Amino acid sequence: MQARDLLHPRPEGLYCPPGDFFIDPVRPVDRALITHGHSDHARAGHRHVLATQQTLDIMALRYGEDFAHSSQAAPYGETIDVNGVRVSFHPAGHVLGSAQIAVEHGGIRIVASGDYKRAPDPTCADFELVPCDVFITEATFGLPVFRHPRPRDEIGRLLKSVSQFPERAHLVGAYALGKAQRVIRLIRDCGYDQPIYIHGALARLCDYYDTQGIDLGPLEPATVEGSAKRDFSGAIVVGPPSAFADRWARRFPDPVTAFASGWMRIRQRVKQRGVELPLILSDHSDWDELTRTITETGAREVWVTHGREEALVRWCELQGVAARPLHLVGYEDEAE
Repeated sequence: MQARDLLHPRPEGLYCPPGDFFIDPVRPVDRALITHGHSDHARAGHRHVLATQQTLDIMALRYGEDFAHSSQAAPYGETIDVNGVRVSFHPAGHVLGSAQIAVEHGGIRIVASGDYKRAPDPTCADFELVPCDVFITEATFGLPVFRHPRPRDEIGRLLKSVSQFPERAHLVGAYALGKAQRVIRLIRDCGYDQPIYIHGALARLCDYYDTQGIDLGPLEPATVEGSAKRDFSGAIVVGPPSAFADRWARRFPDPVTAFASGWMRIRQRVKQRGVELPLILSDHSDWDELTRTITETGAREVWVTHGREEALVRWCELQGVAARPLHLVGYEDEAE
């Protein structure tokens, strides 16, 4: 059996013919294996979904309890037989419940990384290295220019600004699933114990993180109606980036606008978004982490997807590792 006979791209997504399933399909299918709950990977409408319990819970929160006809939870590390193909889910370190999916059949093991990061994250399980024959890696930050700083240093810059400008609210843009909770937890770990105000779009997910034993400290709704602007002076307010473009963000006192994203490394993106305090904080691996992971898996072949594919393919070739881009479509940078 060749690797392409075990997994190959189709318009719906990565397809496994022997197991008759897709990984992170972008269209409704009969059987979907889902790496994590971000909307570019986890969509409603599949007949059957196999994912970690936390990913299934998150999909239910985001899409409703009827997001699929049926579902099955996959504990980390447990092998599950899907039509004669062995599959297992392993921590990806991306967001709560995220997983790499190992697919084994005919003497070949392929690992589909989904989105992943190697940096420690107090809000999800740490990345687990899974040796394999073929490694399918994301390449969101697959260029040498992307080398992420230490998360605590970025949060330290935010807290320094809060102390320097106590009369101003600090509005932090962070995506609703994963990034927002990580930012809040990092703020707590740096010693900030005051209430953090959150946009309503974050409330249900933050509540769910709390049920999973992730303490985010005191959170309050960032509701301006009925409150004077001065009530938020010196406050930290966390909301989804989309909220910063509407009236909600303009109601706070002379706000310092911050945005937590790996893309804040690029000055043009900072300028385009009108960000005053860019926080380079990513839930994806940077260049060094991507290349280290490829080496450590021992994979003889690498498939690169959704990101800066060409540079990483070229790096693999220079290391003597066969590589090719998959050119999958339908995957965005929701987690950034």
